[in-house]
Amino acid sequence: MSAYLDVTLFLTTFLTLFVIMDPPGIIPVFLALTSTQTAKQRRAAAAQATLTSFGVMLVFTLFGRSILDFLQISLPALEVSGGLLLLLVAMELLTGKGEGSGATKTKNNVALVPLATPLMAGPGSIVAIMVAAQNSSGSIAAWSSLGAALLAVHVALWLAMRFADVIHSILGEDGTLLITRLAGMLLAAIAVQIMANGVFSFIDAYLGST
Repeated sequence: MSAYLDVTLFLTTFLTLFVIMDPPGIIPVFLALTSTQTAKQRRAAAAQATLTSFGVMLVFTLFGRSILDFLQISLPALEVSGGLLLLLVAMELLTGKGEGSGATKTKNNVALVPLATPLMAGPGSIVAIMVAAQNSSGSIAAWSSLGAALLAVHVALWLAMRFADVIHSILGEDGTLLITRLAGMLLAAIAVQIMANGVFSFIDAYLGST
């Protein structure tokens, strides 16, 4: 470990966030949510989603526990609410409500919700970075390692979305529609799993307090 970077902490944090935030897995969801947008709009959405997610994750890295304590919000509550929001988005993808007349609304909001949060900066990734920050030594090397890991995983996310446009041109409209439906099913499963984790965490906390 150098005075400015803890390589072990950087690698463990980066790999954990990479698995949770899943840059390859974001591609079909990104294509589904931006299917009505032009290539330029998709590039702008990718950049905005990445920057927003990075900002949210950075805030929770530095002040996450204080924010939740001040608002009296538990981590399980964060999980359930994030899962519910994702489930609503998944239903829109499955039923096609985000297409057609709703395209303008999706174009305006998709980068912030649900891409940046809760899909990228969601309950799982927020909890992971908060735990990493709490378990770190608090030194300059530790904080720089956490920051570098956050930056690296968001670069990977941006690259995945930035070049999703190439995949979109290969798939065409029919292929993108198929991806949209598949992404809806996968997103629904992810949402249910997140909510289930939150419910079981509530139960564990209740049993532990009795």
